[in-house]
Amino acid sequence: MRIVSLLPAATEICFALGLGPDVVGVSPECDHPSAARTRPVVSRSVLDYQGRSSAETSRLVGERLAVAGALYSVDEHALRELAPDLILTQGLCDVCAPSAEDVRAVASRLPDPPRVVSLDPHRLEDILDDIVRVGDACGVHDAAASFVDELRARIGRVSSRTATVATRPRTLCLEWLDPLLAAGHWVPELVALAGGEDVLGRAGEKSFRIEARDIALSAPEVAVLMPCGFHLDRATKESSGLIGMPFWRDLPGARRDRVWVVDGSSYFSRPGPRVVDGLVILAHILQPRLFPKPPAPDAARRWAG
Repeated sequence: MRIVSLLPAATEICFALGLGPDVVGVSPECDHPSAARTRPVVSRSVLDYQGRSSAETSRLVGERLAVAGALYSVDEHALRELAPDLILTQGLCDVCAPSAEDVRAVASRLPDPPRVVSLDPHRLEDILDDIVRVGDACGVHDAAASFVDELRARIGRVSSRTATVATRPRTLCLEWLDPLLAAGHWVPELVALAGGEDVLGRAGEKSFRIEARDIALSAPEVAVLMPCGFHLDRATKESSGLIGMPFWRDLPGARRDRVWVVDGSSYFSRPGPRVVDGLVILAHILQPRLFPKPPAPDAARRWAG
């Protein structure tokens, strides 16, 4: 089977299921595992985000969407040459990848139109279900089911240890920093499983805009900054402006030195297997006595500014 994946999470799923050799095309954001970077890139962002701040990126995206402009384009010529049997895309976020509608339109024009499977997860269970969906579409159901069993076991090991914790810290998770967005979808579930209480996020719902006043009133005892699409170094750089604001210094979490910056791109914003690694990272952040092993240095760090 010849697979084109236009979604980083789908690419990770394919490689995790042993389908790496079948992946013949990817998106520019498909950077894990490293072998994915060797595949031809068949989509691109129409906006240049390189070196731009969160605020500038938000402005560019808003202006483009306001005129109903697509944020990604698909290289139809490249797809014709690759002749995929299956294209994996998404319907979750217009900012992250080509829309399913645009992909289907391009696929319909190919000489031998491939099957298009769109992933649209909102909860943790949806992510696990999508792994099985990809496995079914690629003829490796047993491998997918076995892999999901392993992920469930890891989730269970965390949740069983936090089920009876006496104190669940009030936790703030931010998916974007300018403007401020409270993380939604599966993140509040991860917080609960890891032994915390998400003070603003809504499980299963989209991230949404909040104000500094909302954060101050929620009085988070722990803050986790996980800007979407940012790896740790860029997230740390972007966080300095927010953490330097007067209201932030008065938060309980800031006063108690419990502000963390994480690699949101790898472990929280991508609905793929490494979301479970994100759960383990949160478990250490929220319940360090139960989970004393710290995350890898390139995955998360306590703010020490």
